[in-house]
Formats: sequence, C-alpha cells, structure tokens
Amino acid sequence: MTKQTRQMHLNLFLSSMGHHEAAWRHPSSNLKGVHDFNHYQELARKAEAAKLDSLFLADRYATSPTAVQYGALGGFEPLTLLSALAVVTKRIGLIATVSTSFNEPYNVARRFASLDHLSQGRAGWNIITSGTDSEAQNFNLEHIAGHQERYERATEFVEVTAKLWDSWEEEALIRDKKAGIYADRNKVHELHHKGKFFSVRGPLNTARSPQGRPILVQAGSSEDGKDFASQWAEAIFTAQQTLEDAQTFYADVKARVLQHGRETEHVKILPGICPIIGKTEAEAKEKEAELHELTNPAYSLLQLSNRIGIDLTAHPLDAPLPELPDSSKIPGHQSRTKLIQELAGREKLTIRQLLLRLAGGRGHKTIAGTPKQIADELEAWFVSYAADGFNIMPQLMNGGLDDFLEQVVPELQRRGLFRTSYTGTTLRDHYGLPLPANSFAKARVYH
Repeated sequence: MTKQTRQMHLNLFLSSMGHHEAAWRHPSSNLKGVHDFNHYQELARKAEAAKLDSLFLADRYATSPTAVQYGALGGFEPLTLLSALAVVTKRIGLIATVSTSFNEPYNVARRFASLDHLSQGRAGWNIITSGTDSEAQNFNLEHIAGHQERYERATEFVEVTAKLWDSWEEEALIRDKKAGIYADRNKVHELHHKGKFFSVRGPLNTARSPQGRPILVQAGSSEDGKDFASQWAEAIFTAQQTLEDAQTFYADVKARVLQHGRETEHVKILPGICPIIGKTEAEAKEKEAELHELTNPAYSLLQLSNRIGIDLTAHPLDAPLPELPDSSKIPGHQSRTKLIQELAGREKLTIRQLLLRLAGGRGHKTIAGTPKQIADELEAWFVSYAADGFNIMPQLMNGGLDDFLEQVVPELQRRGLFRTSYTGTTLRDHYGLPLPANSFAKARVYH
C-alpha cells in the first residue's frame, strides 16, 4: 500500500473503567481505580508510549442517587486530573471539558493558561454548553437555558477568553533586573469588554502561554453546534453511526469552516469509536455480549431518558421507541437525540435492543472485531474523508485499551496512517496547527 501523506489523529477518551455502561461490573475492573491517581497515570503513560495525540476527559455537572447506585460515577474534575497528569507525561496532549453555562471567562482563561504553562504547551479545552435542568439546578437555576441562548452565551464566552489569552503579547515579558522592568506595559492590554452576558476588564494575570491559547475543541453536532464549531473549533468530537452520515457531517462542517474564512485542515473532525477486540470476530462479539449481560435495563432506560430529555420509563422495553418530538424542539442534547432516533428507525430496534446498542458508547459507533477489522474500519472512514482521526473509547478499559494500543495502533502504523514517533512537543504540533495570531499585536501593527 502506498504510504499516506495525510496522517490520522488518535485521542484516548479517558474513562476509569471503560465506556460500556456495565464495564465497572466486569470481573477485570478494579473499582478503586475510579479515585486512584495511579490508575489514570498508568493509562496516560500507555497512551503516550503509543504516540497518541491527546488524552480527553469529559464532564457533567450533575448526578443523582439512582445514577450512583447503578453506575461507577464520580471521578475527578477534568482540569484537576489533567494538571496532575501533566507532571507524569511529556508529550501527549491534555484536553479538559469545561462548560460555558456555569463558569466565567476570566476563571476559565486563567486555568487553561496555567495548564498550558505547566504542560509546556499541551492544553486543550473541550467547550460544552451543558444541556440538562439537573445541571442547572446546581448553579442557582431552575432550568437550563434554551439551545440557541446557550450557544449565544458560548460564543461571547469564547470571544472573551480568546481576548484574555491575547491580553499579553508574545514579547510582553522583559525580565530586566537591572532596569527593574518585568513586563512592557504597552504589550499588556485591558479588554474593557461589555457584552450581553459578560463584562470583563482584563488583562489576564498570567502571561501568554506556549500555545498562545489552548486547542479549542467542540462536541456538538446540532445546527447551532456546527455553526459555533466552524467559527471557533480546531478539533470536533462527534458521533456518527454510518460512513455515509460521517461523510455528510465532514463535508458540511468543512464547508462552514471555509465560509468563516478559515483553513479546512486547521479543523480536525474526530468521531468517537468504541472498540472491543478479539483474536477472532466471534471472540470479540462474545466479549461484548458478556458486557451486555451485565447491564441493568431499568438504569439504561433512565440514562436514555436523561440523555434525550424525555421520560421513557413508562414505555415497555420490547416495544419500538415511541415517536419523539423533532430534535430541534428539544432543549437539551439535540444532535445526540437525532442520532438515537435515526438509529432506532434505521435498524427497527425495540427499546431493549436500542439500550444495548447504546450501552457500549452512548451513541458513538461500537466495533467488535479483530485488530485488522478495526484498522480496516478506521482506514475506510479516514481515506474516504469521513474523519481526520478518532476519539478512541474502549468499551472496557482494563485489557481493552492494551488491545487497541498494542494491536490496532501498530497495524495503523504499518499502513503509514499513524505516526511512529512524536515530531513536536505541543498539542498544536501533534495536530499540525499554527500558533494563533495575537489580536492586540495585530491591531497595533495595523494602526
């Protein structure tokens, strides 16, 4: 096979036990790992040894007594854990999820600048707007804001954080002991931002970080989400079930990126893939079936209800999914609701069957097969421009991650699809992204 010039990007979507909802019940899972830093440190070191682009940590801002009764939830806050992992890794990127709905731009800008400094340029921000009332109720709100308003707030939020990261120019630090001047005050800027949602004076109290700003990542696939991502995101974590849907999403987003005057290669589209690997396809499917046997249908149905924002607990499990409102009318996670609706309709699934299809990755594509079959699938999506790489979500972390890193990654490397060594030190280097221009320095030059 001809060596590829275009290189695949692979992130590890960190999970304590695995992305299958029953992974914590598997005999191989050590539940103490949920709150054991050494466990995450070992996962991070393995991913870095395999030359993966980054570690990604998701987050939600709510749980419930029922959720913790039936699921191994309650791990670490993303920025806290990734800051600790920055100390025990050297090259792999560190992407943390932080919501624009329940934070302030100044705090977020400062925390990510700090992580970028501490990691010497490996920080990334997965920007979410959150989507449930249960999360809002932990932040002095009764209900989550509407979909459009959340994205309007998110847009202003990112505009402000970007200005805060720019508030120190590259050459602002003088460090002249003799003259007694630490920084050039003319290259440290106040924002005086006053908008609909935020009023921020600035400047940030942290100098410009190694990457200028962290990699900006976004995970929404709704119309609002795609518009937001095409304007701001440098990587997009998404979920599609079919090659055709992934190609359509890829082409749509890249076209929107061009409309915003940006380079398409500066936005990486990375669908989630949830593998289970066996020596044979039958063995892999048997492993997946074992995990399915450990699921609790009542809990799975509650999770689905929370995900789509509609209570399905009164519906019989062996009946089809009832007709749901148009996804654009749903205040919560619109794109994932649409995906679930289409999956159930396309495969004519009962609710019980749908729950099992979702158990392995919450709507991300699940693959049970041999290392070659997994590599074939990833290559097919990559070369047909359905993806620039993948967010790897092992259904079972203990053993499953090793299977992917030790068997699939070498196969991708043999095909010339994935790096065999790091060629840079920052996350921008790994993704092949330029340093962002400083808006204040640019304005000063033009004036």
